[in-house]
Amino acid sequence: MKVSAERIPQSQVILEIEVEPERVEKSLDAAYQRLARRANVPGFRKGKAPRAMIERHLGRDALLEESLDRLIPEVYREAVEEQEIDPIDLPRVEVVSTEPLIVKATVPVRPTIDLGDYQGMWIPRDPVAILPEQVDEVIDQLRHRYANLLPVERPSKWGDVLTASVAISADGRTLLDKKDAEFPLREDTPIFLPGLVEKLVGLEKGKEEEIEVFLPEDFRDSALAGKPCRCRVLIHEIKEEELPPLDDGFARQVGEGFPSLEKLRERLAADLREAEEQSSLEGYRSQIITTLEESAHLEYPPVLIEREIERLLREQLGPPGDAGGLESFLQRVGKTEEQLREELYPAAEQRLRRILLLSKVAEVENIEIGDSEVDQEIERMIATAGPRAGEVRQLFDNPDGRDAIRGSLFTRKTWDRLVSIVSADKSAAAVEGDTPAESAESSG
Repeated sequence: MKVSAERIPQSQVILEIEVEPERVEKSLDAAYQRLARRANVPGFRKGKAPRAMIERHLGRDALLEESLDRLIPEVYREAVEEQEIDPIDLPRVEVVSTEPLIVKATVPVRPTIDLGDYQGMWIPRDPVAILPEQVDEVIDQLRHRYANLLPVERPSKWGDVLTASVAISADGRTLLDKKDAEFPLREDTPIFLPGLVEKLVGLEKGKEEEIEVFLPEDFRDSALAGKPCRCRVLIHEIKEEELPPLDDGFARQVGEGFPSLEKLRERLAADLREAEEQSSLEGYRSQIITTLEESAHLEYPPVLIEREIERLLREQLGPPGDAGGLESFLQRVGKTEEQLREELYPAAEQRLRRILLLSKVAEVENIEIGDSEVDQEIERMIATAGPRAGEVRQLFDNPDGRDAIRGSLFTRKTWDRLVSIVSADKSAAAVEGDTPAESAESSG
């Protein structure tokens, strides 16, 4: 058997395998023996028809196909071992010729990743600041939540809360039919029909109105996106908000209760800061990975993107065969599976590239998660679970749960290390005589 190997772009290797005629003939004879035991040849009992009769009855192509089904996997495995190739998925196989038998296999291998000088990267990080106006805005939302609603006999206006029967249809299809829908008439109220809230202002109780608005261009059903829809609205009740006074009494009503308005503001400011810091960190991570992508060089086989598309499909639509899964989704949006996969390709490729980059950083930085770290994380989760502590322990204190925790900690630890490297002041390290790598290692 002659084997040649050629490395090609996208982390693939082309193997060309030429199989000696004697081995092909031996494989054909074995294929004949198998077919003879199954074939019904007139005038012969099963397994007794000579090879010439089997070829004449079934055709030489059938014999050759039966032979190659066993022979090609055998010679492929031998070629991979001989060339010391480490495949990460099944190859794409092509029979170049049958006389002599030449097989070409395109083999996906492990990605190659060059991170570049990531330890020399520096991205400044903006400090998080919470303004009094942000706290005021949350307090205003809380006052609306704790407001008294008083029935009024007048046309609706901004700030009111309506109870109404609403029927919405488009293109002959009913989208909503609700007898007791509630509509707060506030400009910041999210609603799936832009423009509808504005047209509910000025309506009277007990009088049915028909309103036309347009479905948004990004409507979940693309066949209806941007189309006009009819809204029949009958208002049953109009209520006016009576906001609670902004004092310590109001603070005592909120949540678990606060002794004073000042303490409520402090808690809200702390919550806002925590949320803002998390949002800031996510934005900072996005900057880091984008900068890392620009300086790094990656090669990976196309099959890895296909795997990532499959993951995206499972996340969005559930496992194959689930009710309401891929087939029903495709019917609903009027797309083929190929079109959907093409749409998901950019997101899948970006996610793959970022996973590969983080994995390489973890490898270079020797990131590891010990059993004690998993134990500590499980105990932390249990301690904060309150009455669900037993359920949390049962969910995570088992091999699968521990693996999930380990993976989460691994990703978090890798990000923490990368953030510490990129946020370290490289100019200060240079003054002290450290290399960027040394500075990053000491800060991590």
